[in-house]
Amino acid sequence: VQLQAFGGGLVQAGGSLRLSCAASGRTFSSFHMGWFRQAPGKEREFVATINWNEGITYYADSVKGRFTISRNINKNTVYLQMNSLKPEDTSVYYCAINSRSYDHTKAYAYDYWGQGTLVTVSS
Repeated sequence: VQLQAFGGGLVQAGGSLRLSCAASGRTFSSFHMGWFRQAPGKEREFVATINWNEGITYYADSVKGRFTISRNINKNTVYLQMNSLKPEDTSVYYCAINSRSYDHTKAYAYDYWGQGTLVTVSS
């Protein structure tokens, strides 16, 4: 499985960005596709995930109400719409696939990872 993330960049606080992540290769009968982020000197943290078949979503408390995860099944692509961005959202954002049926908010449960895209929010 290959994941390719796009859409990072520099934005002012209060602005918006949309990240995309296209998946190719092996398919799964049931999986979650999610976003994590990692700031310099910090551990990778969960941002959001979506159940691919049912469209059920989960968010970290820090992004609820500001970020929205969605997917386009035909394009095998997941999106992360990020609004009202804050300087503390500055991180490298990674998309990933969890082919297991548990621990959807835990990085260790994700089997496949994209290369990451940098989001920088200036104050």
